[in-house]
Amino acid sequence: MSRLNFTLEKESTGSKARAARFQTLHGEVQTPIFMPVGTQATVKSQTVETLKATGSRILLANTYHLLLRPGPEVFKKFGGIHRFMNWDGPVLTDSGGFQIFSLPSERAMNEEGAHFKSYVDGASCMLSPESSIGMQKAIGSDIMMVLDQCIPSTAPYEQAEAAMALTHRWAERSLRARGDSPQALFGIVQGACHADLRKKSAAFLRKLPFDGLAIGGLAVGETHEERYEFTGLVTDHLPKNLPRYLMGVGTPVDILEAVHRGVDMFDCIIPSQLAQRGTAFTSHGKIHCRRTVYKFSEEPLDARCDCYSCRHYSRAYIHHLVKTDEGLGWHLLCSHNLAFYHRLMREMRESILRGDFLAYYERKRPELMRTDEDNPSIPPKKLRFARPTHLGDYEIHTGPQGFSSIRQISSGEVMHSVNRPSDEAQRLYIEQSSLAARLLNKAAGAEELVIWDVGLGAASNAMAAVHCFEKTLAENAAHGDTPLRPLRLVSFECDLDPLKLAVKEAGLFPHLRHGAPHRLLETGSWTHASGLLRWELLKGDFLHYLETSPVPDLIFYDPFSSKTDSALWTPAVFARLLKHCEPKSAELYTYSAATAVRVALLTSGFFVGQGVGTGPKADTTLAFTRATGAGNHPASPRLLGEEWLARWRRSGSKFPANLPEEEKPLFEKRIETHPQFSASTAVTS
Repeated sequence: MSRLNFTLEKESTGSKARAARFQTLHGEVQTPIFMPVGTQATVKSQTVETLKATGSRILLANTYHLLLRPGPEVFKKFGGIHRFMNWDGPVLTDSGGFQIFSLPSERAMNEEGAHFKSYVDGASCMLSPESSIGMQKAIGSDIMMVLDQCIPSTAPYEQAEAAMALTHRWAERSLRARGDSPQALFGIVQGACHADLRKKSAAFLRKLPFDGLAIGGLAVGETHEERYEFTGLVTDHLPKNLPRYLMGVGTPVDILEAVHRGVDMFDCIIPSQLAQRGTAFTSHGKIHCRRTVYKFSEEPLDARCDCYSCRHYSRAYIHHLVKTDEGLGWHLLCSHNLAFYHRLMREMRESILRGDFLAYYERKRPELMRTDEDNPSIPPKKLRFARPTHLGDYEIHTGPQGFSSIRQISSGEVMHSVNRPSDEAQRLYIEQSSLAARLLNKAAGAEELVIWDVGLGAASNAMAAVHCFEKTLAENAAHGDTPLRPLRLVSFECDLDPLKLAVKEAGLFPHLRHGAPHRLLETGSWTHASGLLRWELLKGDFLHYLETSPVPDLIFYDPFSSKTDSALWTPAVFARLLKHCEPKSAELYTYSAATAVRVALLTSGFFVGQGVGTGPKADTTLAFTRATGAGNHPASPRLLGEEWLARWRRSGSKFPANLPEEEKPLFEKRIETHPQFSASTAVTS
């Protein structure tokens, strides 16, 4: 029998949303419910009194952090966390599994548990299902969580299956360790983004005597659509008579979507974390209080909110506090954000009980996706014609496909005019170069992998490499494998205005919502926290840096077209590039499939192949410094062969522009006699 006496009060028509209540050792909880995160037995910037004033009813604390400091002895002396932090409401404790997952270089996982180094004093520690439950007993939480193995939601099937099986074995050990304690205990459904594993996990755990079930392993790498899909899939396989908890989620709209799919309980650091950055959630949209538009605003943060911050302080004052980094600004914004979250939960509960949640969901969803760029406090004067945002010779171009790119005003050329910049970068440069596999190449050991990013632009290609590195690092660490190869990313750019403009309007460029490009613009370099990735910017003429830069393994060659950057597409430049790469077998990838570009590469000595198509382009180009390059490539790309050679002979652009007539026979001979077109190496394409 459940220790929580769970009662399902009502389910919504046309939705899986539900209102319920359950009884803990320290009072009743009504759902849907949001739990502020009090990791270290405190919600950052808040007191117990301000938490209660915002509507907080149940808090989350973390076993991992509290185990290291202050330790179980302190909680035993005080009789638990409630007296220790002066909180008389319910407390849920996370087991520490996610925090262990977040420290890949400092921990090792095995059947026994997780071995890790304390960030407090460097001592070796071990967290097992039994010690996690033992610590949670000492804390005296109302609801305990089993220790689970958290892995990236995008992990491959075999890894996800192994982690799920280990989580199940640990769940059984956690139940035994709980014994006859009156504290409730939740199991955690795992399985990453694999539907059959999620179903198996839910089926296994619902047979065990848990007091509730949680959905773990989401919000760690998947898309929003995948998160919503798998949340709904799991709730379809959970019992109706137990509370359902989606761990670590999330934004207001994420919570609305999860309630719509049948989830009851949530936690997340977002209300506090964004408050620290000066951001508030309001009925007018999400507003960023650092903006100068609020410097003289006498309005409250939210005219519809009755929280302490909105009743007593203006946007102007909070803007001042944020700009001067005063702690009071964080306190007032966090207090307001928590009040916003709790009001959202109450509204959802009331709409479920009234029977009109589906209408509420349809109305509320677009409201929760607003930003203060859409709703400034002083609306801009409407212009007859829209004025594009621009910087120097560049402007933001939003095409009919709905995504934004950078356009050069003088030439009219658009960077990535048909495909989303991030999509093209992923397909053309990251996937085609098999970057993830190269980072995991154990044969290369600790040898540094060097990428040249020629033509930084708005950093689409460079950030695609950064995101690939971070995803591979997380997946590799969760699998307990050997460290990745170090990666050195060198970007060349003579004009930083495209990146500066895109960073300024990062809401239109999702790939730039990361600290790396901002740091790169500030200091010229950025290093990943792992120390395994260094991104450097060389500002100026690429040809000036060519011979003095580290020899590359991969070259992402993405200057503007030959029309705009004609000096970078000549046989002479490619010959210099080939000579500089001689110590290595290097590869070059470019978006151009122009005959003139391929001819320039061939006459300089490269071995040239047909690359993947992107959008309207049937193919692109990749080139190798050595004859063996294509054969050693993981994807075995096709080199240009007799069919291409025949087309070249008939081509109107057979020779580079302005090539003197007397040099054409020698140029033609270099193409015809290129080793690539011998019977031993040519592959027809």
